[in-house]
Amino acid sequence: MNITITGRKISIKDRFRERVEKKLNKLDKFFGAEAEAQVTLSYLKDQFTVEITIRNTRNSMIFRSEKTTGDMFDSLEAAADSIVRQIVKNKGKLESRMRAGAYTDAAFLAQEEREEELDEPHEYKIVRSKRFAVKPMEVEEAILQMNMLDHEFFMFRNIQTEEINVVYRRHNGDYGLLEPED
Repeated sequence: MNITITGRKISIKDRFRERVEKKLNKLDKFFGAEAEAQVTLSYLKDQFTVEITIRNTRNSMIFRSEKTTGDMFDSLEAAADSIVRQIVKNKGKLESRMRAGAYTDAAFLAQEEREEELDEPHEYKIVRSKRFAVKPMEVEEAILQMNMLDHEFFMFRNIQTEEINVVYRRHNGDYGLLEPED
């Protein structure tokens, strides 16, 4: 696994870097050498936040976890454990998706994200904008991806209707689907 470690408002010590590599190398059994991991450590108001994003380039799956504690090593442990829980929880679904060939290079483009800061003052202030490839997938796959990213919603191209759809997590824990009307 290719690991990139960055710090925001904090310098990365060798001891932390070694712990990250040791912890994430244990995840190689799930991902293999083709995976790319981005680990970001940030420090704000006596709190350490560790964000781990793992992109499996073989099947375009993305796993993400972010944890905040008073200790950088505890945050790392919690974030890495959260990734493992996501994998174990969705193991059957992930295996069936890969066996079924649902994640092919032709169907899924590499996701590109771009953040833009908007300077114009508006009534509704947009603080961040992202651009990314909208991937064709089934509704169940979109829900799975949303859960692995730990997001509240996920935009995708419905493979059956070829329209842009959004799945979202409802307050009661169920899921909703937004579809455009003709």
